Amino acid sequence: MTTREMTAAEHAQTARDFLLASDREFAAGDHLQGSEKLYGAATQAIIAICQQRGWRYKSHRAMQQAVEALSRQYHDPTLLNGYLAASKFHENFFHDNMEDYEVEANRPGVHYFVGQMLALLDNE
Repeated sequence: MTTREMTAAEHAQTARDFLLASDREFAAGDHLQGSEKLYGAATQAIIAICQQRGWRYKSHRAMQQAVEALSRQYHDPTLLNGYLAASKFHENFFHDNMEDYEVEANRPGVHYFVGQMLALLDNE
């Protein structure tokens, strides 16, 4: 059995789905799953753009480099800040080290980042 790679559009939809799932997990009090789904939403949006542009994306470093390139291209430092906030949630999934106030302060920024990334995808 062979597996096919998801398309950019499928990754974008997965990012949207993960955002909703993350909100549900946080509302249910599951900060670990909420954190992982939120990070997943961010990375799925990055993968979609990378696929569309033919960029590397199969490592944390490659995804960060892609976001850095987009941040420079669009003169928008909030892109990198959004990625770094998302990375905190990835770490939180493993270590449960974010305080409640940090979770609530950073979640909107990651939502905004995903929206920004998907908008860039839609504009290509």
